[in-house]
Amino acid sequence: MKRGNKNLITDVVGLRVGNASDCALKSGVTVVVCDLVTTAAVHVMGGAPGTRETDLLEPHNTVQTVDAIVLSGGSAFGLDAASGAQAALREMGRGFAVGPMRVPIVPAAILFDLLNGGNKDWGLYPPYRDLGYQATLTANEVFSTGSAGAGTGALTAGLKGGLGSASTILDNGVTVGALVAVNALGSATWGQTKHFRAAGFEIDGEFGALGLPTTLTPEMKEIRTKLSLSQPKEANTTIGVIATDAVLTKAETKRLAISAHDGFAHALWPSHTPMDGDLIFALATGASGKAITAEDFIILSAAAASTMARAVARGVHDATVEEGDVMPVWRQ
Repeated sequence: MKRGNKNLITDVVGLRVGNASDCALKSGVTVVVCDLVTTAAVHVMGGAPGTRETDLLEPHNTVQTVDAIVLSGGSAFGLDAASGAQAALREMGRGFAVGPMRVPIVPAAILFDLLNGGNKDWGLYPPYRDLGYQATLTANEVFSTGSAGAGTGALTAGLKGGLGSASTILDNGVTVGALVAVNALGSATWGQTKHFRAAGFEIDGEFGALGLPTTLTPEMKEIRTKLSLSQPKEANTTIGVIATDAVLTKAETKRLAISAHDGFAHALWPSHTPMDGDLIFALATGASGKAITAEDFIILSAAAASTMARAVARGVHDATVEEGDVMPVWRQ
Protein backbone atom coordinates (compact mmCIF):
# COMPACT_ATOMS: atom_id res chain seq x y z
CA MET A 1 0.00 0.00 0.00
CA LYS A 2 1.08 3.57 -0.67
CA ARG A 3 -0.45 6.99 -0.21
CA GLY A 4 -2.24 8.77 -3.03
CA ASN A 5 -0.77 11.59 -5.11
CA LYS A 6 -2.42 14.37 -3.10
CA ASN A 7 -2.69 12.39 0.15
CA LEU A 8 -6.20 13.78 0.45
CA ILE A 9 -9.67 12.25 0.36
CA THR A 10 -10.00 13.73 -3.13
CA ASP A 11 -7.61 11.06 -4.43
CA VAL A 12 -10.88 9.11 -4.53
CA VAL A 13 -12.24 9.99 -7.97
CA GLY A 14 -15.61 11.72 -7.86
CA LEU A 15 -15.10 13.79 -4.72
CA ARG A 16 -14.27 17.46 -4.15
CA VAL A 17 -13.92 19.29 -0.82
CA GLY A 18 -14.63 22.91 0.05
CA ASN A 19 -13.85 24.86 3.21
CA ALA A 20 -15.25 28.08 4.60
CA SER A 21 -13.88 29.61 7.80
CA ASP A 22 -14.58 32.60 10.01
CA CYS A 23 -11.40 33.46 11.93
CA ALA A 24 -13.15 35.81 14.38
CA LEU A 25 -15.77 33.16 15.08
CA LYS A 26 -13.04 30.48 15.27
CA SER A 27 -15.30 28.06 13.47
CA GLY A 28 -16.09 26.86 9.98
CA VAL A 29 -17.60 24.34 7.62
CA THR A 30 -16.24 21.61 5.34
CA VAL A 31 -18.33 20.13 2.53
CA VAL A 32 -17.58 16.97 0.55
CA VAL A 33 -19.30 17.27 -2.84
CA CYS A 34 -20.05 14.02 -4.68
CA ASP A 35 -19.72 14.49 -8.45
CA LEU A 36 -20.58 10.86 -9.19
CA VAL A 37 -23.50 8.72 -8.05
CA THR A 38 -22.15 7.90 -4.60
CA THR A 39 -23.42 5.30 -2.16
CA ALA A 40 -23.39 6.51 1.44
CA ALA A 41 -23.71 5.24 5.00
CA VAL A 42 -22.88 6.36 8.54
CA HIS A 43 -21.91 4.92 11.89
CA VAL A 44 -22.12 6.79 15.20
CA MET A 45 -20.08 5.63 18.19
CA GLY A 46 -19.87 8.72 20.38
CA GLY A 47 -22.40 9.41 23.11
CA ALA A 48 -23.23 13.01 22.16
CA PRO A 49 -23.77 13.26 18.38
CA GLY A 50 -25.38 16.13 16.48
CA THR A 51 -26.64 15.13 13.05
CA ARG A 52 -28.97 15.76 10.12
CA GLU A 53 -30.31 13.20 7.60
CA THR A 54 -28.44 10.25 9.07
CA ASP A 55 -31.44 7.91 9.41
CA LEU A 56 -31.85 7.77 5.62
CA LEU A 57 -28.31 6.36 5.35
CA GLU A 58 -29.21 3.09 7.08
CA PRO A 59 -29.02 0.15 4.61
CA HIS A 60 -32.72 -0.72 5.00
CA ASN A 61 -33.90 2.77 3.99
CA THR A 62 -34.82 3.93 0.49
CA VAL A 63 -32.32 6.60 -0.55
CA GLN A 64 -29.06 4.97 -1.66
CA THR A 65 -26.90 7.94 -2.65
CA VAL A 66 -26.07 11.48 -1.52
CA ASP A 67 -25.09 14.74 -3.16
CA ALA A 68 -22.77 15.99 -0.40
CA ILE A 69 -21.67 15.51 3.20
CA VAL A 70 -21.29 18.45 5.59
CA LEU A 71 -18.96 18.62 8.59
CA SER A 72 -19.44 21.76 10.68
CA GLY A 73 -18.42 23.52 13.83
CA GLY A 74 -20.97 25.37 15.91
CA SER A 75 -22.63 22.56 17.81
CA ALA A 76 -26.36 22.35 16.97
CA PHE A 77 -26.19 25.82 15.38
CA GLY A 78 -23.84 24.34 12.78
CA LEU A 79 -26.54 22.06 11.39
CA ASP A 80 -27.69 25.13 9.44
CA ALA A 81 -24.61 24.60 7.24
CA ALA A 82 -26.35 21.76 5.45
CA SER A 83 -29.12 24.15 4.35
CA GLY A 84 -26.51 26.40 2.75
CA ALA A 85 -24.88 23.45 0.98
CA GLN A 86 -28.31 22.27 -0.15
CA ALA A 87 -29.07 25.71 -1.59
CA ALA A 88 -25.83 25.72 -3.59
CA LEU A 89 -26.47 22.21 -4.92
CA ARG A 90 -30.04 23.13 -5.87
CA GLU A 91 -28.68 26.03 -7.93
CA MET A 92 -26.53 23.46 -9.74
CA GLY A 93 -29.59 21.35 -10.53
CA ARG A 94 -28.50 18.58 -8.19
CA GLY A 95 -30.75 16.42 -6.06
CA PHE A 96 -33.04 13.42 -5.63
CA ALA A 97 -35.76 13.63 -8.27
CA VAL A 98 -39.32 13.79 -6.91
CA GLY A 99 -41.62 14.60 -9.80
CA PRO A 100 -40.56 18.00 -11.17
CA MET A 101 -38.63 18.79 -7.98
CA ARG A 102 -35.07 17.95 -7.04
CA VAL A 103 -34.09 17.62 -3.39
CA PRO A 104 -30.32 17.62 -2.71
CA ILE A 105 -29.48 14.93 -0.13
CA VAL A 106 -26.99 16.45 2.32
CA PRO A 107 -26.37 14.57 5.58
CA ALA A 108 -24.43 16.54 8.17
CA ALA A 109 -22.67 16.25 11.52
CA ILE A 110 -21.38 18.89 13.92
CA LEU A 111 -18.71 19.34 16.57
CA PHE A 112 -18.73 21.62 19.61
CA ASP A 113 -16.39 24.62 19.29
CA LEU A 114 -18.38 27.29 21.13
CA LEU A 115 -15.87 27.71 24.00
CA ASN A 116 -12.64 28.15 22.05
CA GLY A 117 -12.02 31.89 22.35
CA GLY A 118 -13.92 32.95 19.22
CA ASN A 119 -16.57 35.66 19.04
CA LYS A 120 -19.93 33.87 19.06
CA ASP A 121 -22.02 37.06 19.26
CA TRP A 122 -23.48 36.54 15.80
CA GLY A 123 -26.84 38.24 16.32
CA LEU A 124 -30.21 36.71 15.47
CA TYR A 125 -29.09 33.94 13.12
CA PRO A 126 -25.82 31.97 13.22
CA PRO A 127 -23.56 32.25 10.15
CA TYR A 128 -23.36 28.56 9.34
CA ARG A 129 -25.88 28.52 6.47
CA ASP A 130 -23.77 31.08 4.60
CA LEU A 131 -20.57 29.20 5.44
CA GLY A 132 -22.09 25.97 4.10
CA TYR A 133 -23.05 27.74 0.88
CA GLN A 134 -19.56 29.22 0.46
CA ALA A 135 -17.82 25.94 1.20
CA THR A 136 -19.88 24.11 -1.43
CA LEU A 137 -19.12 26.68 -4.11
CA THR A 138 -15.38 26.50 -3.43
CA ALA A 139 -15.16 22.70 -3.49
CA ASN A 140 -12.05 21.50 -5.30
CA GLU A 141 -9.71 18.54 -5.48
CA VAL A 142 -7.08 20.45 -3.45
CA PHE A 143 -8.04 22.05 -0.15
CA SER A 144 -6.50 23.31 3.09
CA THR A 145 -6.04 21.19 6.19
CA GLY A 146 -5.27 22.08 9.80
CA SER A 147 -7.00 25.25 11.03
CA ALA A 148 -9.48 25.32 8.17
CA GLY A 149 -13.12 24.51 7.54
CA ALA A 150 -14.73 22.42 10.25
CA GLY A 151 -11.32 22.18 11.94
CA THR A 152 -10.89 25.95 12.32
CA GLY A 153 -11.66 26.04 16.04
CA ALA A 154 -11.15 22.40 16.96
CA LEU A 155 -9.33 21.46 20.19
CA THR A 156 -7.97 18.25 21.68
CA ALA A 157 -6.58 17.55 25.15
CA GLY A 158 -3.77 20.11 25.46
CA LEU A 159 -3.41 20.95 21.76
CA LYS A 160 -5.37 22.55 18.96
CA GLY A 161 -7.08 20.06 16.72
CA GLY A 162 -7.83 20.61 13.06
CA LEU A 163 -8.98 19.26 9.73
CA GLY A 164 -6.99 16.27 8.50
CA SER A 165 -6.99 14.14 5.39
CA ALA A 166 -5.07 11.18 3.99
CA SER A 167 -5.32 8.56 1.26
CA THR A 168 -4.13 5.04 0.54
CA ILE A 169 -3.84 3.09 -2.71
CA LEU A 170 -4.24 -0.64 -2.16
CA ASP A 171 -2.30 -3.29 -4.06
CA ASN A 172 -5.41 -4.04 -6.14
CA GLY A 173 -5.58 -0.41 -7.28
CA VAL A 174 -8.53 0.61 -5.10
CA THR A 175 -8.18 3.99 -3.38
CA VAL A 176 -9.25 4.81 0.17
CA GLY A 177 -9.46 8.38 1.44
CA ALA A 178 -10.23 9.92 4.83
CA LEU A 179 -11.28 13.37 6.00
CA VAL A 180 -11.73 14.30 9.67
CA ALA A 181 -12.31 17.30 11.92
CA VAL A 182 -10.45 16.47 15.14
CA ASN A 183 -12.02 17.98 18.25
CA ALA A 184 -11.58 15.13 20.71
CA LEU A 185 -11.99 14.93 24.47
CA GLY A 186 -8.84 12.83 24.44
CA SER A 187 -5.31 13.25 23.11
CA ALA A 188 -3.69 12.50 19.75
CA THR A 189 -0.20 12.16 21.27
CA TRP A 190 1.51 9.92 23.79
CA GLY A 191 1.22 11.96 26.97
CA GLN A 192 2.89 15.37 26.69
CA THR A 193 5.34 14.18 24.01
CA LYS A 194 5.17 15.15 20.34
CA HIS A 195 4.84 11.49 19.31
CA PHE A 196 1.51 10.80 17.63
CA ARG A 197 -0.46 7.78 18.73
CA ALA A 198 -0.99 7.01 15.02
CA ALA A 199 2.76 7.01 14.27
CA GLY A 200 2.81 3.31 13.44
CA PHE A 201 0.73 4.03 10.33
CA GLU A 202 2.64 7.10 9.11
CA ILE A 203 3.72 7.13 5.45
CA ASP A 204 6.62 9.25 4.14
CA GLY A 205 6.89 11.46 7.23
CA GLU A 206 3.46 12.99 6.65
CA PHE A 207 3.06 14.17 10.26
CA GLY A 208 6.56 14.79 11.54
CA ALA A 209 8.36 11.45 11.11
CA LEU A 210 9.02 11.16 14.86
CA GLY A 211 7.81 7.58 15.02
CA LEU A 212 6.67 5.93 18.21
CA PRO A 213 8.37 6.59 21.57
CA THR A 214 11.29 4.24 22.22
CA THR A 215 9.87 3.53 25.68
CA LEU A 216 6.49 4.18 27.26
CA THR A 217 6.84 5.97 30.58
CA PRO A 218 4.07 5.90 33.21
CA GLU A 219 3.20 9.50 32.31
CA MET A 220 2.59 8.52 28.67
CA LYS A 221 0.15 5.86 29.82
CA GLU A 222 -1.96 8.25 31.86
CA ILE A 223 -5.42 9.07 30.53
CA ARG A 224 -5.01 12.61 29.23
CA THR A 225 -8.32 14.38 28.56
CA LYS A 226 -9.84 17.83 28.59
CA LEU A 227 -11.27 16.97 32.00
CA SER A 228 -7.85 16.30 33.52
CA LEU A 229 -6.48 19.52 31.98
CA SER A 230 -9.40 21.68 33.16
CA GLN A 231 -10.54 22.38 29.60
CA PRO A 232 -14.32 22.55 28.95
CA LYS A 233 -15.36 18.91 29.20
CA GLU A 234 -18.37 19.34 26.89
CA ALA A 235 -16.42 20.90 23.99
CA ASN A 236 -15.75 17.81 21.91
CA THR A 237 -16.54 15.48 18.99
CA THR A 238 -14.49 14.09 16.13
CA ILE A 239 -16.39 13.75 12.85
CA GLY A 240 -15.12 12.32 9.60
CA VAL A 241 -15.67 10.78 6.18
CA ILE A 242 -14.11 7.59 4.84
CA ALA A 243 -14.35 7.11 1.08
CA THR A 244 -13.38 4.63 -1.61
CA ASP A 245 -13.63 4.27 -5.37
CA ALA A 246 -14.58 0.59 -5.00
CA VAL A 247 -18.06 -0.59 -5.98
CA LEU A 248 -19.89 -1.24 -2.70
CA THR A 249 -23.46 -1.92 -1.68
CA LYS A 250 -25.05 0.31 0.92
CA ALA A 251 -24.57 -2.42 3.54
CA GLU A 252 -20.89 -2.79 2.64
CA THR A 253 -20.50 1.00 2.82
CA LYS A 254 -21.97 0.87 6.32
CA ARG A 255 -19.40 -1.78 7.29
CA LEU A 256 -16.66 0.50 5.93
CA ALA A 257 -17.83 3.29 8.24
CA ILE A 258 -17.75 0.90 11.19
CA SER A 259 -14.21 -0.22 10.34
CA ALA A 260 -12.96 3.35 10.00
CA HIS A 261 -13.83 4.00 13.65
CA ASP A 262 -10.84 1.79 14.51
CA GLY A 263 -8.78 4.67 13.15
CA PHE A 264 -10.17 6.94 15.86
CA ALA A 265 -9.22 4.35 18.47
CA HIS A 266 -5.68 4.06 17.08
CA ALA A 267 -5.14 7.85 16.89
CA LEU A 268 -7.08 9.26 19.87
CA TRP A 269 -7.17 8.09 23.47
CA PRO A 270 -9.75 7.90 24.79
CA SER A 271 -12.21 8.03 21.91
CA HIS A 272 -15.94 7.31 21.55
CA THR A 273 -16.67 8.68 25.01
CA PRO A 274 -20.09 9.76 26.36
CA MET A 275 -18.90 13.38 25.91
CA ASP A 276 -17.84 12.93 22.27
CA GLY A 277 -20.25 12.67 19.35
CA ASP A 278 -17.79 10.62 17.30
CA LEU A 279 -19.23 9.79 13.88
CA ILE A 280 -17.97 8.64 10.48
CA PHE A 281 -19.76 8.87 7.15
CA ALA A 282 -18.74 6.44 4.42
CA LEU A 283 -18.85 7.08 0.68
CA ALA A 284 -18.34 4.67 -2.25
CA THR A 285 -18.07 6.39 -5.64
CA GLY A 286 -17.52 3.18 -7.63
CA ALA A 287 -15.17 5.09 -9.95
CA SER A 288 -12.65 2.24 -10.11
CA GLY A 289 -15.32 -0.16 -11.40
CA LYS A 290 -13.86 -2.79 -9.07
CA ALA A 291 -16.13 -4.98 -6.98
CA ILE A 292 -14.66 -6.30 -3.73
CA THR A 293 -14.35 -9.94 -2.72
CA ALA A 294 -14.81 -11.00 0.89
CA GLU A 295 -11.05 -11.34 1.26
CA ASP A 296 -10.37 -7.95 -0.32
CA PHE A 297 -12.94 -6.33 1.97
CA ILE A 298 -10.82 -7.28 4.99
CA ILE A 299 -7.89 -5.36 3.49
CA LEU A 300 -10.17 -2.47 2.54
CA SER A 301 -11.51 -2.26 6.10
CA ALA A 302 -8.02 -2.33 7.61
CA ALA A 303 -6.93 0.41 5.21
CA ALA A 304 -9.97 2.47 6.20
CA ALA A 305 -8.81 2.34 9.83
CA SER A 306 -5.16 3.16 9.11
CA THR A 307 -6.02 5.94 6.66
CA MET A 308 -8.40 7.51 9.17
CA ALA A 309 -5.75 7.30 11.91
CA ARG A 310 -3.28 9.11 9.64
CA ALA A 311 -5.86 11.78 8.83
CA VAL A 312 -6.43 12.41 12.54
CA ALA A 313 -2.72 12.91 13.17
CA ARG A 314 -2.41 15.17 10.14
CA GLY A 315 -5.28 17.33 11.38
CA VAL A 316 -3.48 18.02 14.66
CA HIS A 317 -0.07 18.28 12.98
CA ASP A 318 -1.28 20.85 10.42
CA ALA A 319 -3.00 23.23 12.89
CA THR A 320 -1.65 26.77 12.85
CA VAL A 321 -1.42 29.59 15.39
CA GLU A 322 -4.30 32.07 15.22
CA GLU A 323 -5.02 35.20 17.24
CA GLY A 324 -6.96 34.46 20.43
CA ASP A 325 -6.04 30.77 20.62
CA VAL A 326 -6.67 29.09 23.97
CA MET A 327 -4.42 26.10 23.18
CA PRO A 328 -0.98 25.72 21.57
CA VAL A 329 -0.48 23.97 18.26
CA TRP A 330 1.57 20.78 17.86
CA ARG A 331 4.34 22.66 16.01
CA GLN A 332 4.97 24.79 19.11
